[in-house]
Amino acid sequence: MDTQTLIYLFVGLSFSLYIGIAIWTRAGSTKEFYIAGGGVHPIVNGMATAADWMSAASFISMAGIIAFSGYDGSVYLMGWTGGYVVLALLLAPYLRKFGQFTVPDFIGTRYYSKTARVVAVICLIFISFTYIAGQMRGVGIVFSRFLDVPITLGVIIGMGIVFFYAVLGGMKGVTYTQVAQYCVLIFAYMVPAFFISFLVTGNPIPQLGLGSTVNDGSGLYVLQKLDLVLQDMGFGAYTDGSKSMIDVFCITAALMVGTAGLPHVIVRFFTVPKASDARKSAGWALIFIALLYTTAPAIGAFARINFIETVDQTEYAEAPEWFKNWEANDLIAWTDKNGDGKMEYRAGDAFAGSPEFTGQTGKSGERLIANTINVESENEVYVDKDIMVLANPEIANLPGWVIALVAAGGLAAALSTAAGLLLVISSSISHDLLKQTFRPQITEKGELMAARLAATAAIVVAGYLGIYPPGWVAQVVAFAFGLAAASLFPAIFMGIFWKSMNKEGAIAGMVSGLVFTFSYIAYFKLVAPEANVAANWLFGISPEGIGVVGMVINFAIAIAVSRMTASPPVEVLKMIDSIRVPRGAGDAAVH
Repeated sequence: MDTQTLIYLFVGLSFSLYIGIAIWTRAGSTKEFYIAGGGVHPIVNGMATAADWMSAASFISMAGIIAFSGYDGSVYLMGWTGGYVVLALLLAPYLRKFGQFTVPDFIGTRYYSKTARVVAVICLIFISFTYIAGQMRGVGIVFSRFLDVPITLGVIIGMGIVFFYAVLGGMKGVTYTQVAQYCVLIFAYMVPAFFISFLVTGNPIPQLGLGSTVNDGSGLYVLQKLDLVLQDMGFGAYTDGSKSMIDVFCITAALMVGTAGLPHVIVRFFTVPKASDARKSAGWALIFIALLYTTAPAIGAFARINFIETVDQTEYAEAPEWFKNWEANDLIAWTDKNGDGKMEYRAGDAFAGSPEFTGQTGKSGERLIANTINVESENEVYVDKDIMVLANPEIANLPGWVIALVAAGGLAAALSTAAGLLLVISSSISHDLLKQTFRPQITEKGELMAARLAATAAIVVAGYLGIYPPGWVAQVVAFAFGLAAASLFPAIFMGIFWKSMNKEGAIAGMVSGLVFTFSYIAYFKLVAPEANVAANWLFGISPEGIGVVGMVINFAIAIAVSRMTASPPVEVLKMIDSIRVPRGAGDAAVH
């Protein structure tokens, strides 16, 4: 059976499984639609949380970032895993004990204000749509390569699949679908990693293979070889970082705190029976996530080695099949700057931006690019960072079934997170805006219909953002974390641990943090991208890390405003005490 047939088979079987689960677990009430009935086992919820969390950015893009950024890519590993420790210790059990459906539910009730609830919904929508753009882009990239369709059509197909099982099944259907998707994506990620680690180092365990010697007789360790090869080609050493320490700290902190503030992750801890199960769920999720995250650095390093060895100084006429496959999807390109017919991979950009193909071919058979060629660099090769994990099995000449498995895994990763985000958006609109704010008299049936209509509208917007994303996948996702860190996290944290925080302070903090962070990101990424260099950044902090400054602004303004306004009502203070005191605890006594 050829590779393309295997891809259709694997992807088709996985989609059939997801849709079957959605039909089997169809939500029949708002409680099932919002929080899966509240009875999900901690291990099951941990696995679903891991799938919800390990998005297209984790599966598709993170190893690609590490492959091309080296040491600098470690910020994603530290931030995205460390965030679960913060979440497990500081937020998850308290929010579960609170016992509501959504994050705006907590904020609206804790801050006794419909305005606070609406502001939380606005923050949530900003975060979720920024995040979901990356997921839909990832879906489009996978479909475009493996199903041989344009990226735009790939995004539309992904929209249709998510629409079916998210709108039909709600959180109940999505939870069990995500368990299946976790099994698919982790198997798809680990199997090629075992193969490639063995081929490169002779050690089949990728985490150990990264610290082993290369199978080429040189006696060099993997990272030593990468350092030497890249320096010879004009790049910096793989193990050296180019980011300033303050930027590394801020990006890591923004990702970590943003993780704890992401609404689609937090809502997963509302689905377990009790508060202690929320903490257990976070622990299990961290274990399931660590399987992939500890493997990503090895995959990134092996991918960079294999990419260089199969591309650099290779005659374009004899280019490997994988190169031509991805070139046909406009995600890799070559221009013959020196006219020798060979592909030369060096430091610097080959073109001014991503390649724009003219539809014509040059004298060496290459596809001609409409972009301005960057004559200041000897580099002749452009490669989209998001393709490295997907292309890795092809680069390493692994069997067709492994390539098909990776295709199914990439789609599972992107679709699982997209579904979770869509549910968060739909529930915030139907429950927090309609039921709790503007139409409290709405029936449960009407609320459920509104949730499904909101999810449908959200899918359309998400698809548009996937077709026209504001950056490559992991970069877009990093912005969502910054927005979460600057807006929702401080309000939730102070809502639990700062009894004096009132509605005026929380609202002022959320608005200021969100406006500052979004404006900073929008300026450097949309308004003036040419100015996006370290010399122009505030305190030397990049847009990916600016969420930390937004968070500090949020805390400072919230505390200042709360001190100048009335204290929270007595009943709110009692509610906070009930959230923080373990069930069954007696009164304090003097010994």
